[in-house]
Amino acid sequence: MAEIVVLDDVYDACVLAKKILSRKGHEVNIFTEEEEAILFVADNDVDLAILDIKLKKMSGIEVLAEMKRIRPLLKVIMLTGYPTIETAREALEFGADEYCIKPIDKDELENKVAGVLQN
Repeated sequence: MAEIVVLDDVYDACVLAKKILSRKGHEVNIFTEEEEAILFVADNDVDLAILDIKLKKMSGIEVLAEMKRIRPLLKVIMLTGYPTIETAREALEFGADEYCIKPIDKDELENKVAGVLQN
């Protein structure tokens, strides 16, 4: 299965995503700090990053851009509790493959992860 990074400033959201995706056989690494997640992606063969748009020090879009610079083929799903057309467009412009609205829906997350990993 896939090596996945989940970055969210809310620890419980990370734990929920890990619980959902681990049941599908994925190796899920959770982070609440942007720098730690970026370093992990730089040092490991990560297949997918799931990034919240609103973070502590950087925006999820900035993290997305940095991760794509390090690992251009990385698949990315953006999460947001504040969906707008502008944020979705910006995320896709910077290379996100998919967009999920919080609170996380188990079936939606499983389906979007499966879809992104197949492409």
